[in-house]
Amino acid sequence: MNRSLSSVLTATVIAVLPAVACAQIYPAKPIRIVVPFNPGGSVEAIVRLVGQKLTAAFGQPVIIENRPGAGGVVGTEYVAKSPPDGYTLLATPSAFVMNAALYNNASYDPIKDFEAVSTLASYSLLLVCHPSLPVRSVKALIALAKAQPGGLNYSSGGIGTSNHVAAELFGHMAGVRLTHVPYKGGGPAFMALIGGEVHIMFVAAPTTMPFVKSGKLRVLGVSTAKRSHFLPDVPTIAEAGVQGYEVNSWSGLFAPAGTPAAIVKIINAEIAKGLRQADALEILEKQGLEQAAGPQEEAASLIRTEVAKWTKVVKATGIKPL
Repeated sequence: MNRSLSSVLTATVIAVLPAVACAQIYPAKPIRIVVPFNPGGSVEAIVRLVGQKLTAAFGQPVIIENRPGAGGVVGTEYVAKSPPDGYTLLATPSAFVMNAALYNNASYDPIKDFEAVSTLASYSLLLVCHPSLPVRSVKALIALAKAQPGGLNYSSGGIGTSNHVAAELFGHMAGVRLTHVPYKGGGPAFMALIGGEVHIMFVAAPTTMPFVKSGKLRVLGVSTAKRSHFLPDVPTIAEAGVQGYEVNSWSGLFAPAGTPAAIVKIINAEIAKGLRQADALEILEKQGLEQAAGPQEEAASLIRTEVAKWTKVVKATGIKPL
């Protein structure tokens, strides 16, 4: 072996050794998972289950910390600037990429500033209304909205959240004008709907189903291209008259860019193992969630696809952040 090749190999080994050593002792202290929304949002249920599974697997506490603000931007930016050592992670719904598409000067880039660790769960958004609203179908809602331009309002967890973008896309494709009422988190936005402060909301199925069953809310349609197996009798919004409408929601776990690949793979493997256990699948089923954990590469690919998709949607619809 010549001297130059030997030097290159030695340098490579020296560069790799710290990451390998780090992975071998990971985790050596508690892990913090930041949720960038108020408690009670769509990601809350799945991240607490993930926290329990990782705590059991690693023998270290996994702490869930809510850092709400600016439609998820505050908590997301906090994690982006955290040390890339695997001890501060981000659990977020698809607002993660929608915010990046919506704001030209977004303070974070979901691709450049983060390592995708794993998708966690997928779920439908349901178009629901307060029972005082005199409609029982998507077509009836559209007719009422056309008769009262701007007279119907909808709540969201903030600018750029999935329920905001889903409603704006619905209004654009249905040819109606709805009034946006943003709240500081999905929980307050949902309580406003239950209390009759707003007329409609696009909200995660897990959050909605108990209230639909009790009659406190009325479901009009499902956001996904296919009907939800949890609500097989409820038509998709596309079936109900808004042809081509589709919004898929998901939650995922992310680490700051530069986190060692070995650590990302360790976390990914334990999440996949934990969420495939019988007790986890039963919990997800009851909450209307579909297990979506898979290889880290699939999560990274999803983010690239979603950023491209929602950037096009924002440009086509003219959705504005304010």
